[in-house]
Amino acid sequence: MAYLPLSRTFQALVLLSTLLASVVATPAKSGCRNPIVRKEWRTLGRGQQKQYLDAVQCILKKPAITPKSVSPGAVGRFDDFVTTHILQTFSIHYVGHFLPWHRYFTAIYEKALREECGYTGAQPYWDWNLDVPPKGNFVDSPVWNPVYGFGGNGPFVEVPADSPFGVVPGRTGGGCVADGPFKNMTVTMGPNDALNGNPRCLTRDFSPYFAGRYLGANVTKLTMSAKDFGSFDRVVEGGPSFDASGLHGGGHYGVGGNLGIMGDLYNSPADPVFYLHHANLDRVWWSWQKKDLSRRLVDISGPIEIMDYDNVKAGNVTLSFPLHLGVNAPNVTIEDVMDIRGGALCYEYDRVYNF
Repeated sequence: MAYLPLSRTFQALVLLSTLLASVVATPAKSGCRNPIVRKEWRTLGRGQQKQYLDAVQCILKKPAITPKSVSPGAVGRFDDFVTTHILQTFSIHYVGHFLPWHRYFTAIYEKALREECGYTGAQPYWDWNLDVPPKGNFVDSPVWNPVYGFGGNGPFVEVPADSPFGVVPGRTGGGCVADGPFKNMTVTMGPNDALNGNPRCLTRDFSPYFAGRYLGANVTKLTMSAKDFGSFDRVVEGGPSFDASGLHGGGHYGVGGNLGIMGDLYNSPADPVFYLHHANLDRVWWSWQKKDLSRRLVDISGPIEIMDYDNVKAGNVTLSFPLHLGVNAPNVTIEDVMDIRGGALCYEYDRVYNF
C-alpha cells in the first residue's frame, strides 16, 4: 500500500536548482552559551501557548521572501518554509540526512518566530506518547484545544475511489479544520509539488488508530534501541507504505490521513503542527544521541539518494554533507547540526526519553 510518489516534474527540478543556488554563505561555528529550552506543549502556561500561536499568526501575515520566479504561490513568510520543503521533498526523505535536515529546518523556523515575530520562547514539541493508548486519547490531546492549541479535525470526506496511494486505516476526517486559531487559515500551495498557487483551507484527517499504532511508547522504545545511526534513522522513517510506518509517518498520517495537509509529503509544513511533530522527532534523536553522546555526535550514515539503502546510485552521507534551506538560512553541513548546543544550533530539551 505505497503512499510515496516516485516521480518529480521537470519544473520542480529547475526550481530546486534555482533555490539552492540562492544561498552560498556558510556560518562560522560558534559556542552555545545560553541555549533556549524546548518544552512539551501541554507544560506551557496559557500565556506562553498564546504567545506561540500569535507568533505563528504573525509569520503567516508577513510577506514572502521567496522570488515569484521560484514559487509563484508563496504569499507569506510561512510559505517560504513550505516552498523549501516542497522543492526538496525527494532529497530529504528516506535519506541519511533526513533527521539533520529537519533538525535545521525546525530550528530556523523557531529562529524566524523569535527574530521576526517577537516570540520569546523556544519551539514547543508534542510528546505523542502521552496522547495514545494506554496513556491517552488522541482526539483529546491538548494540542487540539480550540483556544490554547491548534484546533482539531475536519469533517469526514470520502477518499476518491481512484486514489493511487490506498487509504490510511482508521481515517476520520479530511475536511477543513472546524475550530481553533487556524480555522480560517489559507494554504497557498500544493497538493503535492504544485507551486503556482492553490488557495484553500487547512485540512486534517485524524486517524486515532494509525497514531496509536505508530506513536506509542513501544515504538519509541524500539526506535531508541537502535545500535547505530543508520539503523535508528530507518526505524524512525519506516517504510514507504501504511503497513510499515515509523514515528515520522505515525505523526503525519495520524494527523493528516489521506486528505489532511499533514498527509501530503511535500506540503506538510503548511500545517503549523508540523513543527511540534518534528521537534519531538528531533527530541527522540537527541535522546538517542545522549545515550552515548561522544560517539553519537559523529555517527551519521544513510543514502544520499532517496531509498538507495544498498548504495546502487550513490554512497552514504558524511558529516561534510551540505544542508540547504534556500532563502531561509545559510547553508550548513551535517556536522554543524549534530550537537543541538553548538555549531549552527543553540537549544536544549527540558527532558529526554530514557528508554
